[in-house]
Parts: sequence; structure tokens; C-alpha cells
Amino acid sequence: MITRTPAGGPPPLRRLDSPIGRIEVMGDGRSVTSLSMERAGHLPGEELPERGDAVLDRAVDQLEEYFAGRRREFDVPVRLVGTAFQLAVWNRLAELAFGEEISYGELGRSTGRATAGRAVGGAVGANPVPIIVPCHRVLASNHRITGYSGGNGIPTKVWLLDHERIGFHA
Repeated sequence: MITRTPAGGPPPLRRLDSPIGRIEVMGDGRSVTSLSMERAGHLPGEELPERGDAVLDRAVDQLEEYFAGRRREFDVPVRLVGTAFQLAVWNRLAELAFGEEISYGELGRSTGRATAGRAVGGAVGANPVPIIVPCHRVLASNHRITGYSGGNGIPTKVWLLDHERIGFHA
């Protein structure tokens, strides 16, 4: 769902081309609030005009550097809105370093919910700012890819894992 700014205008929005398709980054003027990857040739806000701001311009620059192999971490402000459990999962994901992976089980244990595998998977899949909050770094305990909700799904995740040289089993 596309939200409007309090003044009623469209939210700040920037787009960029990437090796995994077009990406759309939205914000609130102070933080990045969402990142969407092209799916089946479409972006959620494609009918909206681009209107950058300092935060989104910096986010786009950092994403371009990431895809070019010149950046390993992001330092743009991100505002995440979700349940307390989702926020705990997303905050743990944000701590993962470039090339570091974690299993769903490890992620659950690190957030105090060792047996909440399905809930962890749901929280990972609901991440509103993928790549910057690196949900692609989550694998099954046997290093298999179990899915990916961003972009074109598993092929997008494979590209991101390969880019970071994270080993996985197909």
C-alpha cells in the first residue's frame, strides 16, 4: 500500500536499475521506510513521480555502490514499523555483516523465540526494507534456500547470496 505524506502529496520516492531489476525506495523525509524490488515487471509505486530527498538520494547511492561491489554496509536511517517480534527479528538482521548468514532457528533463538520458526519466517518475509535490512542472509539450518519474498523470489535471493559469496544449497 502506498501512503501519502501528511500534506497529502506522494511520499519521497527514488528508483534505480540494478542487476536484480528495478528497485524503488520510499521514505518519510527522515528515513527509508520501504524498499521494493521489481516483480513481474512492476513496482508498487510506479504510477508515482520520483521525488528524492537527501536520505533517499544517499540510499540510492549506497545501493548502487553495493551492487557494484564497493559497499558492504549501509548507514542510512531506516524506520521499521511492525510488531515487537517483527522488530526484534529485523533488528537482528540489521546486525548481520556482509557475507554473514544466519538460519531461521538461530534467528529465533537470538530473539528469544527458539521454537517460533514459522513466525520467524513470516517476520523475515514481511521485512519492508530488504537488502538494507538483509533478510536475504537467512537460510535453512542445512544452508538451503526456502524462499524469498523480494523481487522474483529465489532467483533474486540467489543473486544476492552469490554477490556476497554466501554458500548455500539449491
